Amino acid sequence: MKCARKTKIKFANPTGRRESRMSDLHYLDLHIRGFRGIKDLKIPKLGRVTLVTGKNNTGKSSVLESLRLHTQNGAHRVLLNILESREEHLRFVDEDERSYDPDYAFHVSSLFHGFPQDLEDFGPIVISAHGKSRLMRLSMQVKWAAETIDSNGNRKLIPGQQSFLGGVEPVPALVTETEEGDQIWTLDTMYRQTRMRRWPAPRSYGRSRMPCVFVSPYSGERTGALSHLWREIALTDLEEEVVKALGIIDPDIFAVNMVDEENNSRARTAMVRTKNIPRPIPLRSFGDGLNRLFAIILSLINARGGLLLVDEIENGLHHSVQLDAWRMIFRLAEKLDVQVFATSHSLDAFEAFQEAAAESPGDGVLLLLTRRHGRIFPTVLVEHELAVATRNQIEVR
Repeated sequence: MKCARKTKIKFANPTGRRESRMSDLHYLDLHIRGFRGIKDLKIPKLGRVTLVTGKNNTGKSSVLESLRLHTQNGAHRVLLNILESREEHLRFVDEDERSYDPDYAFHVSSLFHGFPQDLEDFGPIVISAHGKSRLMRLSMQVKWAAETIDSNGNRKLIPGQQSFLGGVEPVPALVTETEEGDQIWTLDTMYRQTRMRRWPAPRSYGRSRMPCVFVSPYSGERTGALSHLWREIALTDLEEEVVKALGIIDPDIFAVNMVDEENNSRARTAMVRTKNIPRPIPLRSFGDGLNRLFAIILSLINARGGLLLVDEIENGLHHSVQLDAWRMIFRLAEKLDVQVFATSHSLDAFEAFQEAAAESPGDGVLLLLTRRHGRIFPTVLVEHELAVATRNQIEVR
């Protein structure tokens, strides 16, 4: 589709109905500062379902990552997963894990704007948002810290400037602060725990702000990786929603279940029953589109009362099924009190999103990110403005 002359959109004032619906959202807005390629990004309005679009390297995935960290109070298991997904995690020098290359300690710098290489150059990551009449804030910064022992013999890390630590040998540490409390981890400890896959749950981070489920852009994972999501809905009425979702692509599917693999009770596989085949068939036999939809619907249901984040939502989905997929997402997001954030640079995904948003007034928001002069700027469109964008073939990618 060719892009016509760009049209300037006039933003209308939201209706009272829209304001009422939006006031119930977990995230009304979002402010990200100092995270990855985002120097300072203020997003003034979010929807029940928000589609984030824009050209490559405009921060779409970084917005999802910031939400993951924010909802989980900066939990280090989430931080680790984010680093590993981009192959930014630490590499140890010695196999016995008794030492590591100090230079690798600063691989965490990939999370900070400008990739700082000296500890003094680390600016803070600050992620804040308003939701349901309260401010939620998370800050993360690498600082010098020193270990001290209090009068009761308890060890404690004290952050501060290197020159003010009283001659005690300082070490670099990640300091995370939220309204629920602070947490300090030395980078040494963090990366040793990373290597051993052991992440203690500090008391101040014993709970997240809300559920948050992330769906990666890849659709080739084994269905068994989703078994923990299936367990949460097995033998409930929500199983029917999974079958309905799969029916968007294959209406002949009438049942789905997770079963143990032969000779391996720890491994599970998704199996489906279809009208045309007299025996259960592995879901993986049906191709990437059906498996992508299976991951999205399971994740959406498990995000009840929280956030669903989907990176490159269109992956594996033919344009002919995307409208029904968006309709499902809008319907269940409202029913289950889920706020959905998805990224895409597909025009098909945008057009299907726009049509579904028009059928659900007050719920859909398009967030267009553009990069100019090293800064990222947001443009927010609600459903009536989306229709104008589609009708005039305005470039939204």
